[in-house]
Amino acid sequence: MVNSQKKYYPTAFALYFAYFILGIALSIMGQFKPEFAQAWGATRLPSGAIDVSMVVSVIAAYGLGRLIAYPFAGPVSDKIGRRVSGFIGIALYAIFFFGIINVHSMWIAYAMGVLNGVANSFLDTCISPSVMEIFPKSASIANLFTKFAITIAQFLLPFAIGLVASAHMSYKVIFIFCGVVMVIDAILILILPFPQQNVVNVQDDTKKTKQPKIHFSGAAIASILIGFTSSTTFMIWLNCNQELGKSYGISDPSVLQSFYAVGATIAVLLTAQLIHKGIKETTILILYPSISVVMLLLCYLIESPFILYVGSFVIGYAAAGGVLKLATSTTISFFPSNKGLATSLVMIASAIANYAVLSTAAYLTKVTGTDAPRMIIILNVIITIIGIGLAIIVKRHKSEPAVVASPEN
Repeated sequence: MVNSQKKYYPTAFALYFAYFILGIALSIMGQFKPEFAQAWGATRLPSGAIDVSMVVSVIAAYGLGRLIAYPFAGPVSDKIGRRVSGFIGIALYAIFFFGIINVHSMWIAYAMGVLNGVANSFLDTCISPSVMEIFPKSASIANLFTKFAITIAQFLLPFAIGLVASAHMSYKVIFIFCGVVMVIDAILILILPFPQQNVVNVQDDTKKTKQPKIHFSGAAIASILIGFTSSTTFMIWLNCNQELGKSYGISDPSVLQSFYAVGATIAVLLTAQLIHKGIKETTILILYPSISVVMLLLCYLIESPFILYVGSFVIGYAAAGGVLKLATSTTISFFPSNKGLATSLVMIASAIANYAVLSTAAYLTKVTGTDAPRMIIILNVIITIIGIGLAIIVKRHKSEPAVVASPEN
Protein backbone atom coordinates (compact mmCIF):
# COMPACT_ATOMS: atom_id res chain seq x y z
CA MET A 1 0.00 0.00 0.00
CA VAL A 2 2.81 2.42 0.97
CA ASN A 3 4.70 1.74 -2.26
CA SER A 4 1.56 2.17 -4.33
CA GLN A 5 0.95 5.54 -2.65
CA LYS A 6 4.44 6.83 -3.50
CA LYS A 7 3.41 7.54 -7.07
CA TYR A 8 1.09 10.22 -5.67
CA TYR A 9 3.85 12.05 -3.76
CA PRO A 10 4.61 14.44 -6.66
CA THR A 11 0.88 15.21 -6.76
CA ALA A 12 0.94 15.95 -3.04
CA PHE A 13 3.92 18.28 -3.58
CA ALA A 14 2.09 20.16 -6.34
CA LEU A 15 -0.98 20.49 -4.12
CA TYR A 16 1.01 21.71 -1.11
CA PHE A 17 2.84 24.15 -3.39
CA ALA A 18 -0.51 25.58 -4.52
CA TYR A 19 -1.28 26.22 -0.86
CA PHE A 20 2.13 27.86 -0.49
CA ILE A 21 1.15 30.43 -3.11
CA LEU A 22 -2.33 30.68 -1.56
CA GLY A 23 -0.57 31.73 1.65
CA ILE A 24 0.91 34.69 -0.21
CA ALA A 25 -2.47 35.57 -1.71
CA LEU A 26 -4.09 35.60 1.74
CA SER A 27 -1.81 38.27 3.17
CA ILE A 28 -0.03 40.17 0.41
CA MET A 29 -2.73 42.79 -0.17
CA GLY A 30 -2.64 43.68 3.51
CA GLN A 31 1.05 44.51 3.10
CA PHE A 32 0.42 47.00 0.27
CA LYS A 33 -2.75 48.79 1.38
CA PRO A 34 -1.53 52.35 0.57
CA GLU A 35 -0.25 51.34 -2.88
CA PHE A 36 -3.50 49.66 -3.86
CA ALA A 37 -5.61 52.45 -2.35
CA GLN A 38 -3.74 55.03 -4.44
CA ALA A 39 -4.12 52.91 -7.59
CA TRP A 40 -7.88 52.76 -7.01
CA GLY A 41 -8.28 56.50 -6.41
CA ALA A 42 -8.64 56.60 -2.62
CA THR A 43 -9.08 59.93 -0.84
CA ARG A 44 -7.08 61.12 2.15
CA LEU A 45 -8.33 61.19 5.72
CA PRO A 46 -8.32 64.45 7.76
CA SER A 47 -5.04 63.25 9.29
CA GLY A 48 -3.47 63.24 5.83
CA ALA A 49 -3.14 59.47 5.62
CA ILE A 50 -4.59 57.57 2.66
CA ASP A 51 -7.97 55.99 3.37
CA VAL A 52 -7.23 52.27 3.05
CA SER A 53 -10.73 51.11 4.02
CA MET A 54 -11.50 50.23 0.39
CA VAL A 55 -8.54 47.81 0.37
CA VAL A 56 -9.87 46.10 3.51
CA SER A 57 -13.24 45.84 1.73
CA VAL A 58 -11.58 44.16 -1.27
CA ILE A 59 -9.80 41.75 1.08
CA ALA A 60 -13.22 41.01 2.61
CA ALA A 61 -14.57 40.28 -0.89
CA TYR A 62 -12.37 37.19 -0.78
CA GLY A 63 -14.83 35.82 1.77
CA LEU A 64 -17.77 36.62 -0.49
CA GLY A 65 -16.13 34.71 -3.32
CA ARG A 66 -15.63 31.69 -1.10
CA LEU A 67 -19.22 31.89 0.07
CA ILE A 68 -20.47 31.95 -3.52
CA ALA A 69 -18.27 29.09 -4.71
CA TYR A 70 -18.25 26.52 -1.91
CA PRO A 71 -21.74 25.13 -2.61
CA PHE A 72 -20.49 24.29 -6.12
CA ALA A 73 -16.85 23.47 -5.36
CA GLY A 74 -17.64 20.62 -2.98
CA PRO A 75 -19.88 18.72 -5.41
CA VAL A 76 -17.39 19.33 -8.26
CA SER A 77 -14.67 17.73 -6.14
CA ASP A 78 -16.82 14.79 -4.99
CA LYS A 79 -18.72 14.11 -8.23
CA ILE A 80 -16.48 15.23 -11.08
CA GLY A 81 -13.08 14.81 -9.48
CA ARG A 82 -10.36 16.36 -7.33
CA ARG A 83 -8.23 17.12 -10.40
CA VAL A 84 -10.92 19.31 -11.98
CA SER A 85 -11.50 21.21 -8.75
CA GLY A 86 -7.76 21.74 -8.23
CA PHE A 87 -7.15 22.91 -11.79
CA ILE A 88 -9.99 25.43 -11.61
CA GLY A 89 -8.66 26.83 -8.33
CA ILE A 90 -5.05 27.16 -9.49
CA ALA A 91 -6.01 28.67 -12.86
CA LEU A 92 -8.24 31.26 -11.18
CA TYR A 93 -5.41 32.17 -8.82
CA ALA A 94 -3.15 32.85 -11.80
CA ILE A 95 -5.82 35.19 -13.18
CA PHE A 96 -6.11 36.92 -9.79
CA PHE A 97 -2.38 37.58 -9.46
CA PHE A 98 -2.09 38.99 -12.97
CA GLY A 99 -5.37 40.91 -12.74
CA ILE A 100 -5.26 42.65 -9.36
CA ILE A 101 -2.16 44.67 -10.27
CA ASN A 102 -3.66 45.95 -13.51
CA VAL A 103 -6.97 47.41 -12.33
CA HIS A 104 -7.59 51.05 -11.47
CA SER A 105 -11.15 50.86 -10.18
CA MET A 106 -12.17 49.79 -6.69
CA TRP A 107 -15.15 47.87 -8.06
CA ILE A 108 -13.11 45.90 -10.57
CA ALA A 109 -10.64 45.23 -7.77
CA TYR A 110 -13.60 44.05 -5.68
CA ALA A 111 -14.48 41.59 -8.43
CA MET A 112 -10.88 40.35 -8.38
CA GLY A 113 -11.20 39.92 -4.61
CA VAL A 114 -14.29 37.77 -5.19
CA LEU A 115 -12.31 35.77 -7.78
CA ASN A 116 -9.60 35.22 -5.15
CA GLY A 117 -12.21 33.62 -2.89
CA VAL A 118 -13.66 31.46 -5.66
CA ALA A 119 -10.17 30.16 -6.44
CA ASN A 120 -9.59 29.36 -2.76
CA SER A 121 -12.87 27.42 -2.62
CA PHE A 122 -11.92 25.07 -5.44
CA LEU A 123 -8.43 24.57 -4.00
CA ASP A 124 -9.79 23.73 -0.54
CA THR A 125 -12.25 21.14 -1.81
CA CYS A 126 -9.51 19.53 -3.89
CA ILE A 127 -6.47 19.66 -1.64
CA SER A 128 -7.80 18.72 1.81
CA PRO A 129 -9.60 15.56 0.60
CA SER A 130 -6.75 14.66 -1.79
CA VAL A 131 -3.91 14.76 0.74
CA MET A 132 -6.07 12.82 3.21
CA GLU A 133 -6.55 10.18 0.51
CA ILE A 134 -2.84 10.15 -0.39
CA PHE A 135 -1.85 9.72 3.29
CA PRO A 136 -4.83 7.79 4.74
CA LYS A 137 -2.98 6.61 7.86
CA SER A 138 -2.12 10.20 8.84
CA ALA A 139 -5.09 12.02 7.37
CA SER A 140 -5.42 14.77 10.01
CA ILE A 141 -1.67 15.45 9.96
CA ALA A 142 -1.62 15.50 6.15
CA ASN A 143 -4.42 18.05 6.18
CA LEU A 144 -2.67 20.05 8.91
CA PHE A 145 0.42 20.34 6.73
CA THR A 146 -1.57 22.32 4.16
CA LYS A 147 -1.46 25.02 6.83
CA PHE A 148 2.31 24.50 7.12
CA ALA A 149 2.66 25.35 3.42
CA ILE A 150 0.68 28.55 4.00
CA THR A 151 2.70 29.63 7.02
CA ILE A 152 6.05 29.07 5.29
CA ALA A 153 4.87 31.38 2.50
CA GLN A 154 3.72 34.01 4.99
CA PHE A 155 7.06 33.81 6.80
CA LEU A 156 9.02 34.32 3.58
CA LEU A 157 6.77 37.05 2.19
CA PRO A 158 8.23 39.96 4.24
CA PHE A 159 11.71 38.97 3.08
CA ALA A 160 10.51 38.92 -0.53
CA ILE A 161 8.95 42.35 -0.02
CA GLY A 162 12.23 43.65 1.41
CA LEU A 163 14.24 42.14 -1.44
CA VAL A 164 12.00 43.69 -4.07
CA ALA A 165 12.14 47.08 -2.31
CA SER A 166 15.94 47.01 -1.96
CA ALA A 167 16.24 46.23 -5.67
CA HIS A 168 14.00 49.23 -6.41
CA MET A 169 11.50 47.02 -8.20
CA SER A 170 7.74 47.45 -8.17
CA TYR A 171 5.69 45.45 -5.68
CA LYS A 172 3.93 44.07 -8.77
CA VAL A 173 6.93 41.78 -9.37
CA ILE A 174 5.78 39.51 -6.54
CA PHE A 175 2.32 39.20 -8.06
CA ILE A 176 3.71 38.43 -11.51
CA PHE A 177 6.00 35.73 -10.09
CA CYS A 178 3.10 34.10 -8.24
CA GLY A 179 0.95 34.18 -11.37
CA VAL A 180 3.64 32.49 -13.47
CA VAL A 181 4.29 29.66 -10.99
CA MET A 182 0.55 29.06 -10.65
CA VAL A 183 0.32 28.56 -14.41
CA ILE A 184 3.08 25.94 -14.13
CA ASP A 185 1.35 24.27 -11.17
CA ALA A 186 -1.94 24.12 -13.09
CA ILE A 187 -0.20 22.17 -15.85
CA LEU A 188 1.24 19.76 -13.28
CA ILE A 189 -2.19 19.16 -11.77
CA LEU A 190 -3.47 18.18 -15.22
CA ILE A 191 -0.80 15.53 -15.81
CA LEU A 192 0.00 14.09 -12.35
CA PRO A 193 -1.95 11.07 -11.02
CA PHE A 194 -4.60 11.41 -8.31
CA PRO A 195 -5.64 8.64 -5.89
CA GLN A 196 -9.02 6.99 -6.14
CA GLN A 197 -11.59 8.93 -4.16
CA ASN A 198 -12.87 7.32 -1.00
CA VAL A 199 -16.47 6.81 -1.96
CA VAL A 200 -18.86 4.08 -0.94
CA ASN A 201 -20.56 2.76 -4.02
CA VAL A 202 -20.59 -0.95 -4.67
CA GLN A 203 -20.93 -3.85 -2.21
CA ASP A 204 -20.45 -6.46 -4.93
CA ASP A 205 -21.30 -6.94 -8.58
CA THR A 206 -25.05 -7.09 -8.00
CA LYS A 207 -25.73 -5.07 -4.84
CA LYS A 208 -25.05 -1.42 -4.21
CA THR A 209 -24.42 -0.15 -0.74
CA LYS A 210 -26.91 2.48 0.23
CA GLN A 211 -25.20 5.86 0.48
CA PRO A 212 -25.25 7.08 4.10
CA LYS A 213 -27.78 9.76 4.84
CA ILE A 214 -26.28 13.00 6.04
CA HIS A 215 -27.47 13.80 9.56
CA PHE A 216 -26.45 16.95 11.38
CA SER A 217 -26.03 16.55 15.13
CA GLY A 218 -25.38 19.45 17.48
CA ALA A 219 -21.70 18.51 17.57
CA ALA A 220 -21.45 18.39 13.79
CA ILE A 221 -23.03 21.84 13.49
CA ALA A 222 -20.71 23.20 16.20
CA SER A 223 -17.72 21.73 14.36
CA ILE A 224 -18.81 23.48 11.16
CA LEU A 225 -19.28 26.79 12.99
CA ILE A 226 -15.73 26.64 14.32
CA GLY A 227 -14.84 27.41 10.70
CA PHE A 228 -16.35 30.87 11.35
CA THR A 229 -14.75 31.57 14.71
CA SER A 230 -11.29 30.18 13.99
CA SER A 231 -11.08 32.08 10.71
CA THR A 232 -12.08 35.31 12.44
CA THR A 233 -9.25 35.06 14.96
CA PHE A 234 -6.42 34.85 12.46
CA MET A 235 -7.92 36.75 9.52
CA ILE A 236 -8.60 39.89 11.58
CA TRP A 237 -5.09 39.79 13.03
CA LEU A 238 -3.44 39.04 9.71
CA ASN A 239 -5.13 41.89 7.86
CA CYS A 240 -5.42 44.54 10.59
CA ASN A 241 -2.20 44.25 12.62
CA GLN A 242 -0.44 46.80 10.43
CA GLU A 243 -2.58 49.68 11.70
CA LEU A 244 -2.42 48.38 15.27
CA GLY A 245 1.38 48.22 15.05
CA LYS A 246 1.60 51.82 13.82
CA SER A 247 -0.71 53.02 16.61
CA TYR A 248 1.58 51.32 19.17
CA GLY A 249 4.67 52.99 17.72
CA ILE A 250 6.15 50.28 15.47
CA SER A 251 7.88 51.96 12.53
CA ASP A 252 7.85 48.85 10.31
CA PRO A 253 4.77 46.81 11.24
CA SER A 254 5.36 44.37 8.37
CA VAL A 255 7.84 42.68 10.74
CA LEU A 256 4.83 41.48 12.74
CA GLN A 257 4.03 39.23 9.76
CA SER A 258 7.27 37.30 10.28
CA PHE A 259 6.61 36.74 14.00
CA TYR A 260 3.08 35.60 13.13
CA ALA A 261 4.33 33.18 10.47
CA VAL A 262 7.04 31.72 12.73
CA GLY A 263 4.44 31.02 15.41
CA ALA A 264 2.09 29.40 12.90
CA THR A 265 4.89 27.25 11.44
CA ILE A 266 6.01 26.00 14.84
CA ALA A 267 2.38 25.29 15.74
CA VAL A 268 1.85 23.08 12.69
CA LEU A 269 4.95 21.01 13.46
CA LEU A 270 4.27 20.75 17.18
CA THR A 271 0.55 20.10 16.75
CA ALA A 272 1.30 17.30 14.30
CA GLN A 273 3.51 15.71 16.97
CA LEU A 274 0.83 16.16 19.64
CA ILE A 275 -1.77 14.45 17.45
CA HIS A 276 0.70 11.70 16.60
CA LYS A 277 1.19 11.10 20.34
CA GLY A 278 -2.55 10.78 20.89
CA ILE A 279 -3.78 14.26 21.82
CA LYS A 280 -7.33 14.62 20.50
CA GLU A 281 -8.07 17.23 17.86
CA THR A 282 -11.03 18.38 19.98
CA THR A 283 -8.68 19.17 22.89
CA ILE A 284 -6.59 21.41 20.64
CA LEU A 285 -9.76 23.11 19.35
CA ILE A 286 -10.39 24.26 22.94
CA LEU A 287 -6.82 24.94 24.05
CA TYR A 288 -5.53 27.05 21.16
CA PRO A 289 -8.44 29.54 20.98
CA SER A 290 -8.18 29.96 24.78
CA ILE A 291 -4.54 30.98 24.35
CA SER A 292 -5.59 33.40 21.61
CA VAL A 293 -8.16 35.10 23.84
CA VAL A 294 -5.60 35.66 26.61
CA MET A 295 -3.07 37.07 24.14
CA LEU A 296 -5.59 39.36 22.44
CA LEU A 297 -6.61 40.80 25.80
CA LEU A 298 -2.96 41.43 26.68
CA CYS A 299 -2.51 43.24 23.35
CA TYR A 300 -5.51 45.38 24.21
CA LEU A 301 -4.42 46.19 27.76
CA ILE A 302 -0.68 46.70 27.18
CA GLU A 303 0.02 49.36 24.56
CA SER A 304 3.65 48.66 23.67
CA PRO A 305 5.53 47.44 20.60
CA PHE A 306 6.98 44.50 22.58
CA ILE A 307 3.56 43.02 23.36
CA LEU A 308 2.65 43.09 19.66
CA TYR A 309 5.78 41.16 18.70
CA VAL A 310 4.93 38.55 21.32
CA GLY A 311 1.26 38.71 20.37
CA SER A 312 1.96 38.16 16.69
CA PHE A 313 3.95 35.04 17.49
CA VAL A 314 1.33 33.68 19.91
CA ILE A 315 -1.64 34.48 17.63
CA GLY A 316 0.26 32.89 14.78
CA TYR A 317 0.78 29.79 16.91
CA ALA A 318 -2.64 29.50 18.54
CA ALA A 319 -4.94 30.91 15.84
CA ALA A 320 -3.21 30.34 12.50
CA GLY A 321 -1.40 27.13 13.40
CA GLY A 322 -4.02 24.75 12.10
CA VAL A 323 -7.24 25.23 14.12
CA LEU A 324 -9.27 25.71 10.94
CA LYS A 325 -7.70 22.62 9.37
CA LEU A 326 -8.39 20.55 12.49
CA ALA A 327 -11.99 21.78 12.45
CA THR A 328 -12.17 20.61 8.83
CA SER A 329 -10.72 17.18 9.69
CA THR A 330 -13.13 16.85 12.62
CA THR A 331 -16.10 17.75 10.45
CA ILE A 332 -14.97 15.28 7.77
CA SER A 333 -15.04 12.57 10.45
CA PHE A 334 -18.77 13.24 10.82
CA PHE A 335 -19.31 12.86 7.07
CA PRO A 336 -16.73 10.26 5.88
CA SER A 337 -18.45 9.57 2.57
CA ASN A 338 -18.82 13.24 1.67
CA LYS A 339 -15.38 14.72 2.28
CA GLY A 340 -15.73 17.47 -0.31
CA LEU A 341 -19.13 18.48 1.08
CA ALA A 342 -17.81 18.48 4.66
CA THR A 343 -14.87 20.65 3.61
CA SER A 344 -17.28 23.01 1.85
CA LEU A 345 -19.47 23.38 4.93
CA VAL A 346 -16.57 24.39 7.17
CA MET A 347 -15.17 26.70 4.55
CA ILE A 348 -18.56 28.31 3.93
CA ALA A 349 -18.57 29.22 7.62
CA SER A 350 -15.00 30.48 7.20
CA ALA A 351 -16.02 32.51 4.15
CA ILE A 352 -18.90 34.14 6.00
CA ALA A 353 -16.43 35.15 8.71
CA ASN A 354 -13.98 36.49 6.17
CA TYR A 355 -16.63 38.61 4.47
CA ALA A 356 -18.78 39.72 7.41
CA VAL A 357 -16.08 40.32 10.00
CA LEU A 358 -13.57 42.00 7.69
CA SER A 359 -16.36 44.15 6.27
CA THR A 360 -17.14 45.14 9.86
CA ALA A 361 -13.45 45.90 10.38
CA ALA A 362 -13.45 48.07 7.26
CA TYR A 363 -16.48 49.96 8.57
CA LEU A 364 -14.84 50.46 11.97
CA THR A 365 -11.69 51.69 10.24
CA LYS A 366 -13.66 54.26 8.28
CA VAL A 367 -15.87 55.62 11.06
CA THR A 368 -13.65 55.41 14.16
CA GLY A 369 -10.24 56.28 12.70
CA THR A 370 -7.44 55.92 15.24
CA ASP A 371 -9.62 54.00 17.73
CA ALA A 372 -10.42 51.27 15.20
CA PRO A 373 -7.45 48.90 15.79
CA ARG A 374 -8.28 48.44 19.50
CA MET A 375 -12.02 48.10 18.83
CA ILE A 376 -11.21 45.39 16.30
CA ILE A 377 -9.28 43.51 19.02
CA ILE A 378 -12.41 43.44 21.22
CA LEU A 379 -14.47 42.16 18.30
CA ASN A 380 -11.90 39.41 17.81
CA VAL A 381 -11.96 38.45 21.51
CA ILE A 382 -15.75 38.08 21.57
CA ILE A 383 -15.90 35.84 18.50
CA THR A 384 -12.95 33.70 19.65
CA ILE A 385 -14.67 33.08 23.02
CA ILE A 386 -17.72 31.85 21.12
CA GLY A 387 -15.39 29.45 19.29
CA ILE A 388 -14.20 28.00 22.60
CA GLY A 389 -17.81 27.28 23.53
CA LEU A 390 -18.41 25.52 20.21
CA ALA A 391 -15.27 23.40 20.67
CA ILE A 392 -16.47 22.32 24.12
CA ILE A 393 -19.73 21.13 22.54
CA VAL A 394 -17.80 19.14 19.91
CA LYS A 395 -15.54 17.52 22.51
CA ARG A 396 -18.45 16.62 24.81
CA HIS A 397 -20.57 15.07 22.08
CA LYS A 398 -17.94 13.73 19.64
CA SER A 399 -18.78 10.14 20.56
CA GLU A 400 -22.37 10.58 19.40
CA PRO A 401 -22.94 9.51 15.75
CA ALA A 402 -23.50 12.48 13.46
CA VAL A 403 -24.26 10.35 10.41
CA VAL A 404 -25.35 6.85 9.60
CA ALA A 405 -21.85 5.50 9.14
CA SER A 406 -20.67 3.44 6.22
CA PRO A 407 -19.72 -0.21 6.92
CA GLU A 408 -16.00 0.70 7.01
CA ASN A 409 -16.64 3.01 9.98
